[in-house]
Amino acid sequence: MASSLLALIDDIASILDDVSVLTKVAAKKTTGVLGDDLALNAQQVSGVKAERELPVVWAVCKGSFRNKLILVPAALAISAVAPWAVTPLLMVGGAYLCFEGFEKLAHPFMHSADVVAAEHSALAAAVANPAVDLVAMEKEKIQGAVRTDFILSAEIIAITLGTVQGSGFSTQLTVLTTIAVVMTIGVYGLVAGIVKLDDGGLYLTQQASAWKQSLGRGILIFAPWMMKALSVVGTAAMFLVGGGILTHGWLAAHHGIEAIAQWAAAVPGVGGLLQTVAPTLLNGIAGVVAGAVVLAGVTLVQRLRGAKAH
Repeated sequence: MASSLLALIDDIASILDDVSVLTKVAAKKTTGVLGDDLALNAQQVSGVKAERELPVVWAVCKGSFRNKLILVPAALAISAVAPWAVTPLLMVGGAYLCFEGFEKLAHPFMHSADVVAAEHSALAAAVANPAVDLVAMEKEKIQGAVRTDFILSAEIIAITLGTVQGSGFSTQLTVLTTIAVVMTIGVYGLVAGIVKLDDGGLYLTQQASAWKQSLGRGILIFAPWMMKALSVVGTAAMFLVGGGILTHGWLAAHHGIEAIAQWAAAVPGVGGLLQTVAPTLLNGIAGVVAGAVVLAGVTLVQRLRGAKAH
């Protein structure tokens, strides 16, 4: 009995060690999605009154938990019944990441500045108009944010599933659940802090202390720049992560990148740096190209459908 107990403890320790390592790997891989996730979800509360920002974020957070209650069991079922489908699903998720990133780059060229300005003006007028049903407006924003979260959560779960694909069921369940909970709490906790940052800065500017006023003005200046930085970093990460998924799933591209990295390592003086940077840069380039191809395909299909309907 004692030896069985020790064996059980050893098995549990081994599982926990595997879970810890795989969770760290999965978290590192899914971090690339989070920059855009943070910026996107923080933007979802634009047009919402300040006192309603946190309730809206909380409502979206609850929707995110519901999404993951669907996605985690679905991922486990796919891993158990059709493990061969994991790589194609990852490839689809990687292609979508690249498409979304390239669409953000192409958006200024596909939509005129007048259209974007008109959308912002209409939103500001709706908030200022007491006749507009703000409750219905909030619900619409929440539903849209939850739908967006479902896509981003599916990407995170798919990447995590690819990390733990060769592990046992208990390890897969623990890692997927841990990533789902930690990512949701982390993302929406940070979103809540981001959307209230300007309120905190405004509060400090109204204090008697000169240094608090200066700090508040600094926060008000910093907040919009931080949002822009999150968006830029998030877009770059989408190309790097999405391109990396695609090149790893396409063996010829993966081996080609490895060969280039080995060649770069032989360059005198900077070989080590080039060997590290080259795969990341090539993955990013592959992501940009893939995003452009997918966007071109989607745009063509939309135009053909529009022409047919007309």
